[in-house]
Amino acid sequence: MLAGYVVLDGFDIGAGIIHLFVARSDAERRMVIRSIGPVWDGNEVWLLAGGGTLYFAFPTLYASSFSGFYLPLMMVLWLLILRGTSVEFRSHVVSEIWAAFWDGIFALSGVLLAIFYGAALGNVVRGVPLDASSHFFEPLWTNFLPRGNTGVLDWYTVLIAIAAFGALALHGAVWVALKTSGAVSERARRLAGGAWCAMLVLTIAITATTFRMRPVLFANFSNYIWGFIFPVLAVAGLAGIIWFLRRRNERAAFLSSCVYLLGMLTSVAFSLYPRVLPASTNPAFSLTVDNAKAGAHGLRVGAVWWIIGMLLASAYSIYTYRSFGGKVDLSESEHTY
Repeated sequence: MLAGYVVLDGFDIGAGIIHLFVARSDAERRMVIRSIGPVWDGNEVWLLAGGGTLYFAFPTLYASSFSGFYLPLMMVLWLLILRGTSVEFRSHVVSEIWAAFWDGIFALSGVLLAIFYGAALGNVVRGVPLDASSHFFEPLWTNFLPRGNTGVLDWYTVLIAIAAFGALALHGAVWVALKTSGAVSERARRLAGGAWCAMLVLTIAITATTFRMRPVLFANFSNYIWGFIFPVLAVAGLAGIIWFLRRRNERAAFLSSCVYLLGMLTSVAFSLYPRVLPASTNPAFSLTVDNAKAGAHGLRVGAVWWIIGMLLASAYSIYTYRSFGGKVDLSESEHTY
């Protein structure tokens, strides 16, 4: 569900990151915002649903991570609020200064969300200082070293944050190229090509660094060869992005970007399993799918309602995307957003 959220809301965030670069006028910026206007709030439902599922399925993980990451989570909450506010408020007052202010907030919130999401993922992979009672606390930063007295930010989590920023910027650029036309689409396509080159380097860097720092993560790939399907998906998705961009097939390029993100995130989940929150202090203190899960009755009841809820949410998402399919043009964006 979290991977689904990253794929869906990721292009919203990415559109915010790049929109000041690909749109040169107010009408063009409206066009970029309108490309996500009908779907951005629905995409965030997947984050809420993921948090709710975490609450009923793995309550110990929910309690530990939400208390340990309290400050970053509050910052993410405010960034989500600011992003939604910027989309909705920019057209409430007819003023260049007003629109420019909210455009800046839209871009800044997208940049910081990508960075914070990446840093959070880096913390999960690196491990957090859990104690025997499954509690931990990390300041925002300490000495920027990934071992010992760690903070939320160190050189490793910052590297993952930069990679997340690049991946979502690429994802958003491909989306904007798909949903817009003319000069905006062309600029987005060129930006996506540059972002792809950066992501090729960053993907290699974060993969090599992760397995060098945490060689234990390779164990599942050694024991279960079929797990290589996940990194293969990531490689195929990354290759597909540039292949289809050069052939001006934006839809296939966007789907390839989705595959890349899914492949990367599922590779992380597979390498960590059965751990869901590793402990950097003592491996025995790590939270796993066994010691963090809810009771059997709660899981059975939750699974039934989860299936019903996911079917409804999926049907709504499919209906929304089909209803607002096609490209956005300048004439349509004149009086909206």
